[in-house]
Parts: sequence; structure tokens; C-alpha cells
Amino acid sequence: MNKKKIVVTPGDGIGPEVTEQALIILKEVATRFQLELEIEEMHVGGSAYDQTGTPIPDETLKACLDADAVILGAVGGPKWEPLDFSVRPERGLLKLRSELQLYANLRPAVIYGDLVDASTLKRDVVEGADLMVIRELTGGIYFGEPRGVEERNGERVGFNTLVYSESEIRRVGKMACEIAMKRNKKLTSVDKANVLESTELWREVMTDVVKDFPEIELNHMYADNAAMQLIRDPKQFDTMVTTNMFGDILSDAAAMMTGSIGMLPSASLGGNIGLYEPVHGSAPDIAGQNLANPLAMILSTGMMLRYSFDLGQADDLIQKAVVQTIETFRTGDIMSPGKTQIGCRQMGDKVLETIKTL
Repeated sequence: MNKKKIVVTPGDGIGPEVTEQALIILKEVATRFQLELEIEEMHVGGSAYDQTGTPIPDETLKACLDADAVILGAVGGPKWEPLDFSVRPERGLLKLRSELQLYANLRPAVIYGDLVDASTLKRDVVEGADLMVIRELTGGIYFGEPRGVEERNGERVGFNTLVYSESEIRRVGKMACEIAMKRNKKLTSVDKANVLESTELWREVMTDVVKDFPEIELNHMYADNAAMQLIRDPKQFDTMVTTNMFGDILSDAAAMMTGSIGMLPSASLGGNIGLYEPVHGSAPDIAGQNLANPLAMILSTGMMLRYSFDLGQADDLIQKAVVQTIETFRTGDIMSPGKTQIGCRQMGDKVLETIKTL
């Protein structure tokens, strides 16, 4: 039996409850595919800060570096916003991504057939939409130096640095091309080359990278236009690659196309260890009330099985079970007339029941 070590970091807010349901599904599917799992739970984010004074303790980082894959629930919340920027929960996640050398974040945005009416967009606009947003994850303005807030000419000034090296652009471009080749061989690269020199370089390098993939149809699009086009006609896109900040924004816009950010999984890849997490945040306002939608977390474990363990069939099984389950049952965020509303734990139970019938 194939054995893999997984570090689970439930995090903050609804993170622990959606992670709990995802692990139940993961264990069932792993058994079916002869995958033996060694699961170790560690703290990260606000919960880690409360216990240790740091958003990512050394023991958590060491465990993640020794694992085959990492599952993360969610981090952050208003409780920790007054903290110094350097120890806020989100800094723990950024450090984890950086230490694991995760330079590409994959966020699929798929309209599951029966969910089309949960979207705020018209049915004819979103029905059949299926796109993958690939976001560069360890460069750009979130990591650039210098950064900070300082006094200048008698007033405070905040500043950040947007910087990209050719090698950073090239490696995420290559991954985007490889993913586009497995999809419909259509790639949209998003930048602001008209006003930002760093993304002028981005466009130049992306054009060069695609030369090694002659079957791919590449088009470039400015970020503001891409935001508009995602809402106007999402079906024109298949695979999209962009910078860290633009990807952060555009993937959330794509999320709402699906009707709920609670449906969207993600994978962060690059080094030898993948990190898998739902796109949604920690939602502290509904934490502990059995209201959260666990499906994005469940689908994230499916992405782990596909991308870290090469078990695409296991991912397909989880996706099929989710699609069948939501034909009848919904959490509040994706509820629509004629469906039965259930809570987080019950949704996990229903997906598990469905998997056992497939």
C-alpha cells in the first residue's frame, strides 16, 4: 500500500470544522485507492499566535517541510487585526508558501450543473463555464522590498515594491502552459503592461515561454479588462495566468461566478510539497455554528490526490460525489428553492454517503 504523510493545519474560524469534514472524505477515498495516510495536525495562523506568539511555529514549519502534502483550513480574522503586521495570521501563510517554494496557485472556477442558478450572473452567461486561474504566488508586490510605513515631510507614507525577475515569470509561465495543454490549449496572460514596467517584462517573457508550446493559443489582456470580461463572458476563458496581486483579485471574481466562494478549492504548487486550501476565508461570523460550506475544502483534498499523489481518478470520484450531493442538499450559501438546506457536518455526511454508492 502506498503511504503518504500529510500535515493538516485547520487554522482559524471555520477552518477546523470544514477540515474535519474533508478528512472524513479523504480517509474513505484513500482506502479505496490503497493509499495509507499518516496525518499530523499542527497549528498555523491566529490559533498558532494565541498559543505560541507566532503565526507559524518552527515545529509547524518543520513538519510541513517533512510532509508529502499540506492541507490548510483558513487563517485570520478581526480578532488578530490589531496585531503588528509581522505576526498577523496571514504572515504565517505567506511564510509557509515561501518556505515550501510554492510559486503557483491553481484555482479552478467551475459551474457545477445544478448550481448555475446560485450564481448572481444570468444562466446563459455562466452555464458551462470552466476556467483555471493560475496565480504567481511568491513574487510581486506582496513580497517586494522595500516596504513599510515611514515619516516623510511631516506625514506618514506607506510604500510597497512590485518586482518580478525573468526566472520567476518563466517558471509560472511554464506551469501554466503545461496545465493549459491538459485542458483546451488556450491561455490568457493578464498584466498591466501599459503602465507597469514589471508586467511589461511579464508579457515579454510569457510570449517567449509559449513558443515551446506551439499548440497553445496565447492572448494577453490588461487586468482591468480581464475583471470586466470575467463578469461579461466568463466562458471565453480556459486557463488564465497572472501576477500575485492580480491573481488574488481575479480568482475571487471568478469565485462569485460559481455562486459561492465556498465551492472553490485551490492548490499551491512549485516545490516538492503541495499546499491545498479552500479559496474562502475564515468567516469568523459563522464559525462554530455548523453553517459553513465544507465542499471547497473537500474538493481541495481531491486536488491534493490529483496533483501530489497522481490519483486523478480519486479526484474525479470526489467531484462526482459533490455534484450528485448538491442536486438535493445545500448549505445556506448555495441554497436555492426546491433543495434541502443542511449544515456543515451534514453536508460531509451526505458526500460520504454518495461516495459509498459510486
